[in-house]
Amino acid sequence: MRPGRKRREAEAAPKRPATRRPASRTETRPNSDAVAGRNAVVEALRAKIPAKELVIAERVEIDERMSEALRLAKRQDLVIKEVARGVLDGLTGTTTHQGIALVIKPFQYANFAELIAKAKKPALLIGLDGVTDPHNLGAIVRSAAAFGATGVVIPERRTAAMTGSAWKSSAGAAARLPISQVTNLVRSIEDAKKAGYFVVGLDAEGDESLPQFSLAHESLYLIVGSEGKGISRLAREKCDLVLSIPMESSVESLNASIATAVVMYSIAQERAKKE
Repeated sequence: MRPGRKRREAEAAPKRPATRRPASRTETRPNSDAVAGRNAVVEALRAKIPAKELVIAERVEIDERMSEALRLAKRQDLVIKEVARGVLDGLTGTTTHQGIALVIKPFQYANFAELIAKAKKPALLIGLDGVTDPHNLGAIVRSAAAFGATGVVIPERRTAAMTGSAWKSSAGAAARLPISQVTNLVRSIEDAKKAGYFVVGLDAEGDESLPQFSLAHESLYLIVGSEGKGISRLAREKCDLVLSIPMESSVESLNASIATAVVMYSIAQERAKKE
């Protein structure tokens, strides 16, 4: 075949998006801010989650979902990288990424002092104490947005942060609901009390059962502990009361996100009666 013909055929072939490749697998490491998987990436792009780049594997099959992800990424002017599959494994920390990942930008947290000061009364803040699973965090954020909460508060340590996994689980709600990260959860409880909030802990061994809860119409700071350990001792001591959800004796506890959703729904229903 003559050189001229080769050149013409190359020019006529469909082109992949312009990409930049890392030289080797060692250039990447597991990234907690990466959303992996075709459906998850498309959902994140549709929700316009702030992202830095779209990363796809070399020679990956371009199906309908992949095409939509590429189209949305181009529309949002994202960098698109094509890398070896091993590099994508390293970037996402998994081999089930389906050849695509979206690297999101660091989350922009709301200022806690401004959050409690500007909240419409009666406010409802959700504080997480030791909830380390990002999927639980995302699910709580999603429920908080659904039931009209003012915002979600997480401490910097020993609690999940708004990473790619949490973004994914929130189903876009993290873009609509203020989320604050505080240095010290106990201090945030004290600040909320000074601003007129009642602080209510949620624990299986609570002092008051949800059906008897009478503070739904007040501004509340609901503190949720982990499924295993519950609320920490210091946080519990700062609560005005600790609330429990009545359950069958055969069930030890509810998942943190489910328990939080149950209480938020109950509060929302009580508040709706007064409107």
